[in-house]
Order: sequence, then structure tokens, then C-alpha cells
Amino acid sequence: MKLYWNVRCGSFAPEAVAAEAGIALERVRTDVRNDASAYAGLRALNPMGQVPTLVLEDGRVITESAAICLWFADLVPEAGLLPPPDSPDRAWVLRWLLFLACEAYPADLLEAYPERYTTDPDAVAAVRAAGSARLDRDWEIVEAALGEGPYLLGETFSLFDPYAAMILAWHRDPKALLARSPKLARLLDAVMARPKIAPLWDEYDLGVRL
Repeated sequence: MKLYWNVRCGSFAPEAVAAEAGIALERVRTDVRNDASAYAGLRALNPMGQVPTLVLEDGRVITESAAICLWFADLVPEAGLLPPPDSPDRAWVLRWLLFLACEAYPADLLEAYPERYTTDPDAVAAVRAAGSARLDRDWEIVEAALGEGPYLLGETFSLFDPYAAMILAWHRDPKALLARSPKLARLLDAVMARPKIAPLWDEYDLGVRL
């Protein structure tokens, strides 16, 4: 399988899941922000021109970071990155993974790229402020949902954890967020320390060393 990736992009979480599961990938770094030809080439595969984009062995193209994480976890169920279908823990992981994918991730984009979400230049600052407020509310909700940790499932690592760590690292002021969110800080610290993930964390330039 071929994964199109770039630093500080949503490909981190799928790569972290693949690393934990022992899945080999052909990696293609694609700087969609600064390389017009790379962006055009990616759009030939994914009309949204977004990273990550995964090309399966049969040629089909899979997009959306959460979907790729779920696919990788199901490919190697013995890795335990997603609880089995009959476990209530599976529903818990899916609930919070999709909360991040459908709520926190879009809020982060509103904050980071407000000009994409309005045709009125005078509204850019208001869109960014709304994204910031929404994202902070989302993290308060996740903080309240976490238990003793360090992970969502206590001592058991799941695909939710690197996904959460990735979006935490993108926060405009992650150290301030983590100072008021001790459970999130504990989760992030545990994810960064995992031997198979630590090299990726550095390669993706995610920072936030506690």
C-alpha cells in the first residue's frame, strides 16, 4: 500500500497505527502546501487534494485519516488497536474517535485556515475565533471523558490515542491547553513515549515535549 503523507498533517495517526500494527507502507511525501505539482498529482488520486491519501494494492483510493486508522486496525486485529466487535470498549473507542474526526479536527481547521470557510475577508477573524472556542470546548469534553489513563482505555492503547495526540499537537497553544488538562497531558506523554511512535513524532515535527 502507498501512503501519501507530509509533516504536521493528518497522515500521522494512520502511520502511527500502521507502525504499531507492523504494517509496511510505501511512503510518498507530498508537500501540498508549497508544491503545486505535488498538489495537482495528489488531486488526480483524491479530488480533495488532501493528505493522507492511501492507495490500496488493488488500486482503490482511501481518504480520511480516521477511516485509514480503522482499516489498518482491522487488518491486524491481533495488534489490539481496536477492541473486538462484541466489546463495549469498541463502541467507546469509535464514539470518541469519530468525535475527534467530526468535531475537533474540523474546529482545528476553522482556527488554522479561517479564510477557507468564508467569502468575506472581514469575517476571517470571527471564523478563527469561533474555531478556537469550539476546539477548546471539545477538549474540555474529552478531558472529562478520560479516566485514570494513560489512554482512553486505561492501560490499553488503541487507535484513538495517536489520533488525539496528533490534534493536540496542532493546538495554537498546546502547553497552556495541557496545563489545564492533566488527563490529556498524560495521554499525550504516553503516546509520544511509545517506541514505535516516537520516531514518527519527531519526523512529523509535532513538538510538544512535556
